[in-house]
Amino acid sequence: MAEPSTFQDGGCMCGAVRYRLTGPFTYSAHCHCRSCQKALGAGYATFSAVTPENFEIIKGDMAVYNSSPGVYRGFCKTCGTSLSYWGDAWTDYAILSATLDDPATATPTRNVFTSHKQPWIALDETLKESPEFP
Repeated sequence: MAEPSTFQDGGCMCGAVRYRLTGPFTYSAHCHCRSCQKALGAGYATFSAVTPENFEIIKGDMAVYNSSPGVYRGFCKTCGTSLSYWGDAWTDYAILSATLDDPATATPTRNVFTSHKQPWIALDETLKESPEFP
């Protein structure tokens, strides 16, 4: 998995919210949980994470939705783009990889919550699998 060299920026579709990552990714994965499916309206979400001190909003403000107990999802209140995910049980701050200016740098290494995977999703057999979150 590639790592941000000095920094890596990303943001929402309309440009109202911009963020910056510094330091290496702590993980990158496709999440198949039902909550991510509903939040994105897709079969899975691809997240990449950094430590909280390596994430900063550099423009605008994210709206936050408490999607389940102890789980928070950040999004643009103007265009609705889903941007981030964090929770009380995790030490890392995850962003939706596709919102990076260069999403190719965030190569997933595993599929998580495969116990929730939709039958019409074909998994990449080269990635590790976890029925839940490791």
